[in-house]
Parts: sequence; structure tokens; C-alpha cells
Amino acid sequence: MSKPCIICVAITGSLPRKENNPAVPITVAEQIESTQEAFEAGASIVHAHVRNDDETPSSDPERFARLKEGLLKHCPGMIVQFSTGGRSGAGKERGGMLPLKPDMASLSVGSNNFPTRVYENPPDLVDWLAGEMRTHSIKPEIEAFDLSHIHQAAAMNRDGRIPGSLYVQFVMGVKNAMPVDRDVFDYYVKTVERLVPDAEWCAAGIGRYQLTLNEWSIAAGGHTRTGLEDNIRLDRNALAPSNVALVQRAVGLCEKYERPVATWQQARDILGLRKAA
Repeated sequence: MSKPCIICVAITGSLPRKENNPAVPITVAEQIESTQEAFEAGASIVHAHVRNDDETPSSDPERFARLKEGLLKHCPGMIVQFSTGGRSGAGKERGGMLPLKPDMASLSVGSNNFPTRVYENPPDLVDWLAGEMRTHSIKPEIEAFDLSHIHQAAAMNRDGRIPGSLYVQFVMGVKNAMPVDRDVFDYYVKTVERLVPDAEWCAAGIGRYQLTLNEWSIAAGGHTRTGLEDNIRLDRNALAPSNVALVQRAVGLCEKYERPVATWQQARDILGLRKAA
């Protein structure tokens, strides 16, 4: 299989470092250093959150701006993707960093259950976030936690709320949401190919399922996401030493299945992104 595989590294999540792996980068400087290592190992997309000084999740645009500046300097050409997830704020606060014009931003188009709470994505907020991304020429990464999210993204693509070719990520392994099931995974791939045949797709496995989803997606011709955010979010027994180690593991799977690892230039071409700054 000759299609290059895009590797995304989710460098840090929203849980405090003391509850997880000490290797999780928290400060902006730590995040830049960890991303640079992952970039040099083969990651072409960085999925990023930021934290306050007390390590709690932050929606502070100034912190996102410092992170983006450092990434552009130390990881030239890498695709910068900001998270608009619910742990970063409430309502429109979740999109407060979008005027910084990252290359991409995550977009959840529907609600679902998380282990201890409802991940709320009401239609008016989804439409506002999608509108902000259109305004600032940001490509959404659709985070699909449920089959309905794929159908909703396809509908938003048809009516122009999400223009251009879609990039859909299957998130599997979150308790109470999409299970890690091979038949389900295969059906999701078929659904994307049927509803939006020009779309690109990738997959992310949570906790101990990260390696499973890396392998399934690479073997099936999709793209993949790795990193400490997903690796330790729900399973503290699935710890890894660093983001770069997880990227190297994904690179090894690409070699196993004879998939070239996408360079940042190839990743931008595949996703239809603007040229690097």
C-alpha cells in the first residue's frame, strides 16, 4: 500500500500530570519540546490543549498563541490543530483561540456520554464553531464518538457548513461511547466511504486500545493518532515513556504494513491545507 499515512500526536490532555504519566508535557515550553521530538520522529499533525499554571485545562488564547508561535519556530511546516473540546471551557469560550488561525481544529458535531459526564455539543454551538472555522479558513477534524456524528458531518458538508473534503476521526474506547469492536470499525470506514467518498479518515484508540486502533487504521489505509493524551486518559496501566516513543511505535506499524509515513508537505496536500507559514 503506497498511500502515505498521516500521524497525529495528541501531546497532552486535560487531566493533571500528577494523576498520570510524569512525561505528559504541561507548560507551553514542555509542549513545544515534546512536539518537536514527535515531529522529528514522523508526526505531521499536533493536536494541542493548553493548561493554566495550576495544570487545569485552559481556554486562554494567549497561551494558545505562545504555543503556536513556538511550534511554528521549532516544527516548521507541521500542521497545528487546536482542541475546541469541552474540557477547555464552556460555550463559545471553547472557540476563543480560533482567531489565531491554526491549520486545523477539532470539531465534535454531536453529544455523547463520557465516563462521568455528558459531553455536550448542542447544535447552536456546533454551528457557531463551524462558522468560526470557516471565517478563519481552519479545517475541522471531525471527532466522531458515535455513528450519528458521521452522518451529521456529512449533512453539514452537503449544506456548506463544513466546506471542502472532510477529515473524520473515529474515537474508540471511551467508556459509554463507541466501543473498540472490529465490526464497528469496519462499518464506520464503509459509512464514510459511502456518504463522503472524497473524505480522509483516521482513528484514535483510548487507553489500552491505542495500539489496536493504530494498527487497524494503518492496515486499512487510513491515518492514525497517537500520543500521551489518549494513551493515559482512561487507563493508567497503559502508560508510555513519551510522545516520541508512541510516534515511533506508529512509524513501526507503517513499516510493517508497507505504508510510507506522510511528510508534513504530503499531509498538507492530502488534507487540502494551505501552504505552511
